[in-house]
Amino acid sequence: MPKRYKIEFFEQKDFVCYYPTGFTTIDTHHEISFGSKVVKAICKKQPNGRNIISISSALAKQLYLPTFISTITLFENDIRLVIGPLIGIFSSGFTNFPVKPIGERSAVFSKLLSMHSSVGVVPFIFGQEHIDWNQKLIKGFFFTKEGWTQMTVPFPNVIYDRLPNRRSEKLKTSMKVKDKLEKENFIPWYNPGFFNKLDVYERLFNDRKALLYLPETAPFISFDQIERMLSKYGHIYIKPMNGSLGLGVHQIIFDKMKNAYYCRYHDSKNHLLKFQTLESLINHVFANKNLDRMIVQQGISLLRENNRPIDFRVHANKNEHGNWKITAIAAKVAGLGSPITHVKNGGEIKTIEEVFKDKEEQIKYKKKLEYAALDIANSIEKHLDGIIGEIGFDFGIDTKGNVWLFEANSKPGRSIFSHPNLREFDFLTRKLTLSYSIFLTEKFLNKYKELSV
Repeated sequence: MPKRYKIEFFEQKDFVCYYPTGFTTIDTHHEISFGSKVVKAICKKQPNGRNIISISSALAKQLYLPTFISTITLFENDIRLVIGPLIGIFSSGFTNFPVKPIGERSAVFSKLLSMHSSVGVVPFIFGQEHIDWNQKLIKGFFFTKEGWTQMTVPFPNVIYDRLPNRRSEKLKTSMKVKDKLEKENFIPWYNPGFFNKLDVYERLFNDRKALLYLPETAPFISFDQIERMLSKYGHIYIKPMNGSLGLGVHQIIFDKMKNAYYCRYHDSKNHLLKFQTLESLINHVFANKNLDRMIVQQGISLLRENNRPIDFRVHANKNEHGNWKITAIAAKVAGLGSPITHVKNGGEIKTIEEVFKDKEEQIKYKKKLEYAALDIANSIEKHLDGIIGEIGFDFGIDTKGNVWLFEANSKPGRSIFSHPNLREFDFLTRKLTLSYSIFLTEKFLNKYKELSV
């Protein structure tokens, strides 16, 4: 099992590494690696019984090992000493401003990168323009006590995909970087791509456990389809297949008593429009929208607070052992007149304890949400492509206490962590995002070892 150790640097012109006393008993290693960089070195056990890694200045320079780091992970490996992991966070939208190298997202990434010492990893962020393919080096951005700094490092052990949107993901340059680093350089790449709502639904439909949580969902086909679902459920949602942040979500309600159709949605403000026919509703509201890119989803009679519907965000992360762990649960209460619970549309973040005053209800619903998230996380991992290390789920709970999956997000937003009582969970989600790279690195080293035998 990999273990985190303190690391120190000392001045010497030779390539020397003293590894912790408790790490191994035989001085057989003649190489040390950091990321893709491998250097022949004098590797010996600490002579004075110290449980710390000591690296000479010459060796650190040759490995391109940043000397601001205070802890690092040491991996068991028969071939060489492996330290790291070096985590490359791939993104786009870089600027020429040293204080904000990746624009407004710099603050989010600085929080993530500042976790390095508590996890024992070396994370940096980079874009396609920072790669030197010939030398297999990257001029990445690190976050230190002094702020942002750019340093040259080898190709990383793993890559965490943080492209900001589907448009950047589909650029030829982005696809080329992923293809070359993952397939030609054999670097594990986790959380690739954004989930497509319909694709997730169709892939999970034949999974017995996941099916329990899936509302009826289908691509938009015709008025007859909507009429049938309205007759069955009373209300439905029409939303973009590849939407996010609640953008483009429309709730359609059929009032049998008034024989009228209502459409609730939000653009710059909340709207509630009344129509005598479904056709007039569709022609008016969706006149400039491509219905072929929309899905129709069963409406759920949700639990409410002060007549405002509630849904729940659940974060699931893989840990350093490669196991799913529930890292955060929050309630989102919709704004008045809004069909969605997003904060930008007047929604409010609350804890489970604030929504359910009764202790038994708190425990009951928390367990239901945790079980649902773990069931679906395992199903998604089984049925979707790529290495998945984190998922943000949006769940609803109906008036009968049943849990429904509204959406799974491969790159979940972090608005729930603005709540003061959820900040410790913000810390946990960031920590596990980096910890998972330790598992992936060890897994790759073991695979490489098997191929080498």
